[in-house]
Amino acid sequence: MAAWARWCYRHRLVVVVLWLGALLGLGAAGSTAGTAYTQVLSLPDTDSQRAHDLMTKAFPERSGDTDTVVWKTDAGSSVRDAAVRDRVEPALRRIAALDGVGGVASPYATGPRAAAQVSADGRIAYAQVTFVRQADEIPEEQIERVVDTAHAAARDGLQVEAGGQAVARTLEPSAGAPGAVGVAAAAVVLFLAFGSLFAMLLPIVTAVFAVGTGVLATMLLSHVTDVPEVAPLLGSLIGLGVGIDYALFIVTRHRRGILRGLEPQESAVQAVDTSGRAVLFAGGTVCVALAGMLVMNLRFLDGVVIAASLTVLLGALAAVTLLPALLGVLGVRVLSRRQRRALAASGPEPEEPGGLTARWSAFVRRRPRTVGVLALAVMVALAVPLLSLRLGATDQGNHQESTTTRQAYDLLTEGFGPGFNGPLQVVVDQRDPGATAELVERIRATEGVARVRQDPPAPPSPPSHAADTTVIEVVPTGSPQSEETGRLIDRLRGDVLPEAGADAHVGGVTAVSKDFAAVTADRLPYFVGAVVVLGFLLLLLAFRSLVVPLTAALMNLIAAAASFGVLVAVFQWGWGGELLGLGEAGPFTALLPVIVLALLFGLSTDYQVFLVSRMHEEWAHTHDNARAVRVGLAETGRVINCAALTVICVCAVFTAFSAFPGRPAFVLSGDTEGAMAGIGLAAAVALDAFVLRTALVPAAMHLIGRANWWLPARLDRRLPHLAVEPKEAEPPAPEDLEVLVAAALGTPRPPVSPASPGPRGPAGAGGSHGVNPYGAAHAYEARNGARDLSGEAAKPLPPYDGQGPATPYGPYRPGRRTAPGARPSGVPGPRAPGIPGYRRAARGPGAPREDDAPMAGDTPMESAAPGPYGPVVHGFIITPDGDPIHSVTLTLLSKGGSQLDRVSSLADGSYILVAPAPGVYLLAAAAPGYASKARHIMLGDGPLTYDLELVEAVGGGVNAVT
Repeated sequence: MAAWARWCYRHRLVVVVLWLGALLGLGAAGSTAGTAYTQVLSLPDTDSQRAHDLMTKAFPERSGDTDTVVWKTDAGSSVRDAAVRDRVEPALRRIAALDGVGGVASPYATGPRAAAQVSADGRIAYAQVTFVRQADEIPEEQIERVVDTAHAAARDGLQVEAGGQAVARTLEPSAGAPGAVGVAAAAVVLFLAFGSLFAMLLPIVTAVFAVGTGVLATMLLSHVTDVPEVAPLLGSLIGLGVGIDYALFIVTRHRRGILRGLEPQESAVQAVDTSGRAVLFAGGTVCVALAGMLVMNLRFLDGVVIAASLTVLLGALAAVTLLPALLGVLGVRVLSRRQRRALAASGPEPEEPGGLTARWSAFVRRRPRTVGVLALAVMVALAVPLLSLRLGATDQGNHQESTTTRQAYDLLTEGFGPGFNGPLQVVVDQRDPGATAELVERIRATEGVARVRQDPPAPPSPPSHAADTTVIEVVPTGSPQSEETGRLIDRLRGDVLPEAGADAHVGGVTAVSKDFAAVTADRLPYFVGAVVVLGFLLLLLAFRSLVVPLTAALMNLIAAAASFGVLVAVFQWGWGGELLGLGEAGPFTALLPVIVLALLFGLSTDYQVFLVSRMHEEWAHTHDNARAVRVGLAETGRVINCAALTVICVCAVFTAFSAFPGRPAFVLSGDTEGAMAGIGLAAAVALDAFVLRTALVPAAMHLIGRANWWLPARLDRRLPHLAVEPKEAEPPAPEDLEVLVAAALGTPRPPVSPASPGPRGPAGAGGSHGVNPYGAAHAYEARNGARDLSGEAAKPLPPYDGQGPATPYGPYRPGRRTAPGARPSGVPGPRAPGIPGYRRAARGPGAPREDDAPMAGDTPMESAAPGPYGPVVHGFIITPDGDPIHSVTLTLLSKGGSQLDRVSSLADGSYILVAPAPGVYLLAAAAPGYASKARHIMLGDGPLTYDLELVEAVGGGVNAVT
């Protein structure tokens, strides 16, 4: 990743041009090819699907969508009045003549069927408008002409409204409208977080490129596979959220690196090499969560998975390619002016994070039980309403009262009863008219049936397959959403139709909704299980821990339960519905849990990866769980909260477009579904980021302790490695390490002449390239003409047997904490535990625990009294000019050459290593491009401050031994 990021940074114009070319190219191809979105919703092996298939085969002319035009007169008048007919009848004839309209059934026609289209009081009537295609296939312009023609017949005393699935499509906002407003809202959050216009633009530009290419690619994919019309809009929602989040995570790490003294290029490379890896992994987990929808075995979800996953992958790709190029364009201008002035005046910031998030992290460290209990109590309380969750379907009765669809729904309910808006269709496949008539009477006598009508009333002539098929329209006494109507469907399927011995099936929109809810409820546990298990396995591979993925899975389930509890309270119980401008309370759309859970699990795992990857990075350096959790939360908590706010802004905008009068939503078929999805996802993200990841997760990890990072050794050996953090600098090869040990301990080894190959083989064989690793500035032995790199005779190191008080650098004096060549008095060394800038090293066996209490002062530790921190060595790695060297691998070895501890130096060159007990050890340093160095040190029962100076390697960059 580092090499890739460096290439993108240096060739920034090439990268930007490539992305711009991809966006423009896809745009040109998409405008030429157009779209071919399809509606492929089907429910195999369900009774409603069999009824639909049978009716479509028998009556193909009725396979199109049927909507209604409803009108009502004032009191004292009737729809049969001549003045009313003169207004309405011409409008119905004009509608029948419009393109895309198959026919209009008018109440002014003759016959009993037309008479039934007028209410009992004569003030309300309706006409059925049958289109030649289904609602999702009808061009929006044709639907708008029908609605406009109907509304033109209205006047004072005559109300005319239009309703139906096709009419509802005219109220939907364009895909770009909520997206543009969502981007603007997210930009405000980013500007407040960064305080810099350029830094604010970086995540926005990256996300826009990713979403733009993703949506355009989805348009082209619709020509080769089934992609529903809702797919690109859902892809935009998730793409904007994760695209901004991914870029935000990397930009924040980059800005922190510059503020801590790194050059812009090195800071960008380090940010992509660390946070960029987490971004790629997080993008993969989101795609896994989205792919879990395939378990539902609903074909139309396949296109949603493709569109959303493609947008997420492009967001992650843009974050690790386009973003480093943009960082190269901006340079230090990614910081605000105030930050640049402070950096020039005061120098780099301390390594230890500060601010409100750091103080909160410290508070969680001190009070983990209190924080954990309170956070868990909040989540449990919000999840209680989930116990009354009822899946079903929303209809146009849940729309805003000001919409024409809602007013048409209310007029039909007023004139013909609540069940009229969701009639059932019993499709009978038999030739015997007498048996059909008997079945009609059985249905009419069934509890919960308001009225029954047989259609067609008689077999058509000449005989055809339609002669075997009869459609019986059943109007329930309850509304389509009521539990009473659901019980009527069960009664017809389970008792009435089997007892009549008829080959009949119950269909219609209401029956389809009930079957869809049943199928979803049956398969939802498999979907949740698949997503949780796959997420667990990915996190297990990434963090080499059993507890971390278990915690993530549990937190995802808690977040889902709490968010759906909020949805039940708002939409099913009606709490706050009027305040939010929502429609009538009702059951949940059956598809909503699938969509929201897929997005929630993906985003929740994102935040878990961002949080735990930084903790794991700190754990790998220090093996101190308390510090790892504290630093991880302090450095990523603000980023996670800011990222969550951007997602909440995007969801809130989609919700506003859904709930605002005349602006139905983006999910399937109406404003209520859109508001449900927007509010549900916003609530889930808010609870996940501000309660779970900021409070409950770190509190639990503090309480669990070092067991957070436990993995059985046998399982560790068998699992493949999937590192989220970059690999540390390669330690010296075993043969070179053997040389280092021998040099430092004075172990006799055969001398090697300067011209001979090193211990790794001849030059060019992947080893020492013909340079003698013994030939260094301070080689341990001078025999047979061996010389160091300066050309002088190599000088032997003073022998030491490990028994006396001497060291290779002079006698050891009890109480002295510095050695010759170490930092002079008065020059600050690495900060002590609890002081900003301190990084704890890996603890060896028997080492005392870190005392987090801050120390008074920031001076070199030269006290003669034994310190409370055990035998440690710390200092800085610098060049001959005094510049710090970061990412140097420092290894502490025993006299026998066994590795005891290993860390990498920080950005300021500081390091700290821990020994198990006082004694003689070897300190080895290695870094690419520098001559390796080994020193023999004596550790007492307290800290030793020791700096190392590395020189650039010569002879092809070989790590020469000094």
